[in-house]
Amino acid sequence: MTTLLSMFVVSISPSAESAAPPNQVIYSEKTFADGKTHRFTHKTGDGIIIRYFILKSSDGVIRAAFDACDVCWLENKGYTQKGDFVVCNNCGKRFPSARINEVLGGCNPAPLKRKMENGNVIIQVADILEGKKYFNFQGVKR
Repeated sequence: MTTLLSMFVVSISPSAESAAPPNQVIYSEKTFADGKTHRFTHKTGDGIIIRYFILKSSDGVIRAAFDACDVCWLENKGYTQKGDFVVCNNCGKRFPSARINEVLGGCNPAPLKRKMENGNVIIQVADILEGKKYFNFQGVKR
């Protein structure tokens, strides 16, 4: 089985600002003005790499989600942006950008909590760690 992981690594956006406290990551809101998905990773203490993306949707809201869902996560293929949609690289389902972080469950990018404050997108590391289940393939037969 091949995965798109190597393609993902090439498209990773710059890391969060270094001034962030160790329990959160902070990104400037301006980073997402282009409406494109910006991809990030977080490596857990036990070596699991959690992938997530942030984008400014067509309705002007900055949204965040894991690069996985409750249905297709095991294939480890994530999502690709095509215009105003993100598309599952496994099953082909399309999701309008304005629905990201609104819908939970099924083949829908799993929502990642975020908040806006003083022109920044702030994500708690504990919330990122909630997505570990989508990227932990240890002991899983694929």
